[in-house]
Amino acid sequence: MKIALIHDYLNEFGGAERVLLALSELFPEAPIYTSFYRKNSPAYERFNGKKITTSWVQKIPLFDKYLHSPLRFLAPLIWGSFDFSEYDVVVSSASWYVTKGFGTRGTNREKPIEICYCHTPPRWLYGYKTSIEFQKYWMVRIYAKIVGKLMRKYDFVAAQKVNYFVANSKNVAERIEKYYRRESTVIYPPVEVPKVSGVKKGDYYLVLSRIVGGKGLDLAVKTAVKLGLKLKIAGSPAGYYQEYKKLRDLSKDNVEFLGYIDDDQMARLYAGAKAFLALSEDEDFGITPVEANLAGTPVIAYRGGGYVESIIENKTGIFFDGSTVESLSDAIKKFEKMKFKREDCINQAKKFSKERFKEEMLQFVKSHAGTTRG
Repeated sequence: MKIALIHDYLNEFGGAERVLLALSELFPEAPIYTSFYRKNSPAYERFNGKKITTSWVQKIPLFDKYLHSPLRFLAPLIWGSFDFSEYDVVVSSASWYVTKGFGTRGTNREKPIEICYCHTPPRWLYGYKTSIEFQKYWMVRIYAKIVGKLMRKYDFVAAQKVNYFVANSKNVAERIEKYYRRESTVIYPPVEVPKVSGVKKGDYYLVLSRIVGGKGLDLAVKTAVKLGLKLKIAGSPAGYYQEYKKLRDLSKDNVEFLGYIDDDQMARLYAGAKAFLALSEDEDFGITPVEANLAGTPVIAYRGGGYVESIIENKTGIFFDGSTVESLSDAIKKFEKMKFKREDCINQAKKFSKERFKEEMLQFVKSHAGTTRG
């Protein structure tokens, strides 16, 4: 089979890009099509040795830095500029840039068959919290209302062309059914952490996230300041998020911002943490708490989204209800009195391994591509 991989864009390196990396390892000859990339960015560096084809927006000055978000209504023109007719199968890695609709469902064409690995239907289109809360500006609300209405129609139509949906969690599978009226198969994303040795447990709590909105960073900082806890936050400011300075100003000496870290540093931080804080209110799946478990570290998580699918309460972590300082503080005080086994955390995390992901995706592609058009 001749296969192509399709991804939103290559800029920051997060959970969606880790999925793309695993797919690229699974299908090493498959080229990667993307709307644009930012040269020398963390994501671009990871795929630098691959054949990458970008759309025409790559030539627009500053599109990769500033224009891709406000000009997101160009998605139909961006994806429509590619021709995938030479491929038997395309695997789209779809999130907020409406990266789908390349398949042959409902048409007379035989190829390509599209398998859409859906991280989530675009959060900004369906009222979920996003990393950039532009809705607080009235001009943006008007703009979003106009553009959102058009893009929801486009997103729905594009979703009907997909031959087969794969969801990254049961949580996302429910969204796919709700917004697209389509069934999907759940294949959890790959989780992998470099093995490290000689790391002793520290006295700090850890948050690993891009410094963006919707991740509960302010909740973590406020709680750490209130309780006097040692908190480490790893990750760089991203996108248009303007609250980083406010977080720094809110912080005390017990809160440390580490900035960008590589995978080895990440593994050592996970292994040394007392607990990992997973604070998003409606996380699509949530790779980071599973990574923490894989390093033998328990998790304190908001009870919602994909977290409830990966964390075993009172065995690999605990949950708290309500995104308030009081609720998180109570959970931390409860956690301090509990004991967790490192082996329990690791064994649970192994259920989400990269090897398992590759095996399930390969089997899915083999069993669906070329047999029927959905």
